[in-house]
Amino acid sequence: MALVYTFAVIYGLCIGSFLNVVIYRLPRNMNLAFPGSHCTNCDYSLRWYDNIPVISYIILGGKCRKCKAHISFRYTAVEILNAVLWTLSAAVFWKRSPLYAIAVALFCSILICIAFIDLETMYIHDILVLTLLVPAVMATISGIGGNVWSHLIGMGVGGGFFLFIFLLARLVFKKDGLGVGDILLMAASGAFLGWKALMVAIFIASIVGCVVLVPIQLCGKKEKFSEYPFAPFLCMGTVAAVFVTEPLLSWYLSLFAI
Repeated sequence: MALVYTFAVIYGLCIGSFLNVVIYRLPRNMNLAFPGSHCTNCDYSLRWYDNIPVISYIILGGKCRKCKAHISFRYTAVEILNAVLWTLSAAVFWKRSPLYAIAVALFCSILICIAFIDLETMYIHDILVLTLLVPAVMATISGIGGNVWSHLIGMGVGGGFFLFIFLLARLVFKKDGLGVGDILLMAASGAFLGWKALMVAIFIASIVGCVVLVPIQLCGKKEKFSEYPFAPFLCMGTVAAVFVTEPLLSWYLSLFAI
């Protein structure tokens, strides 16, 4: 397992570096491959030694080598977060199913992109949601998250429940309470998680969202019913559900001696 963890950390950091490219370039309709990595302030082309995940940021002191412009810590945070989730995926699922462990790692990486892009632009790109179906198929094949019907029901419940909220908000408040991207995101998440874990994901996302957004709404200067990005909370709840659903359900059933 030591070798598995080593690869999880290394590949997690490297993939995390690529996620930063996606997070920055996709909303700006830029090519993901060309031009190469460069400083967004002075267009200095990064050398390979300027682009080593985490290490280069520390050596450069969080500044561009040429113009000394500040480099956002977000880039390093994404790399570390992705490496942690990849390592956690290996630790929790590798022995049970390497295929499912890889699916979880890929799933978490895509959710990171969705969360950070939505946080910045309040928009969820369809291509990222569609990409979630790849690890969803892998998860279904592995059999860890339940049978095929569990995943199909999860897709229907996830999309249907959030579609209902979307339509209800339009009826009552005469405006969108959620974006279409949120609906598609939870449909894809349900396809990956299965319906049981999806319920846990929605519960966690709702609780965390209320804890964070209600005080902001009450104390902030924005007008009532201002729009806030909700995908970060949905992604957070979904990732949490992947890892905590089984122990949480086991604990809950043990209360009833089932």
